Order: sequence, then C-alpha cells, then structure tokens
Amino acid sequence: MTTMNPAGYPAEAHPLQGRYDGFPGQPGGATVVQYTTVNISSEPPKDHIIWSLCCFVYANPFCLGLAALIFSIKARDRKVAGDLEGARHYASTARCLNILATVLVSIIILSVMISVTIISTLSARGY
Repeated sequence: MTTMNPAGYPAEAHPLQGRYDGFPGQPGGATVVQYTTVNISSEPPKDHIIWSLCCFVYANPFCLGLAALIFSIKARDRKVAGDLEGARHYASTARCLNILATVLVSIIILSVMISVTIISTLSARGY
C-alpha cells in the first residue's frame, strides 16, 4: 500500500530535499533571525496659520483669533526647529481655538440675521 501526501501524490515521488534537524529555533536546529525595519515618514504637523489669520482679522471674539494666531506661530517655530511633538501640541491648540472662534462668530452672525429678519417682519406688519 502506498501512502499519499495531501496533494494526492505518492510520498515516495517527492523525497525530502536537504536536511531536517528539528524545529527552527530549537537547540540543534537551524536558527534563522529575521529583522523587520519599519520606516515611518511622519508628515510635519500643519500649523493652521492661514486659518488663524482669518480668525484674527474677521472672527476675533474674546481674542480667540489672537490666541490662535500666537499658537500657530509657536507651532511654526517648533516645526522649523525640528521639535515635531511640540509643533503638534501647539498646532492642536491653535486648531481648537480656531474652531471655537469660528463657531462663536457663526452663531453670532446667525443670531443677528434672525433678529434682523424678525424685527423687520414685525415692523412691516405695523406692530
């Protein structure tokens, strides 16, 4: 009776090539060490300087635009100096301040538009 391997061929048809001394990494066996190198190219953080300038000039409630501009400049300085972690921290703070300033100004503009519309509608009716 002929033994069959999983591929369906007789075991004698394909003899083992090379020498097998046991499991790799076991004493007496062949040891193979593989090294894996991972190169992570981190993109420098964005400093949001243009957004901060717009918030400073057009949307500066509670001086949030000025604070965002200062943090954006600090982030740019850290990025130029090579401190990417410090630049990320300052850029994150500048982004949060820019978001807050933009949301506050949007709410103020929207509420002014609604108020003007309501007042003009009521005055047109003669109340």
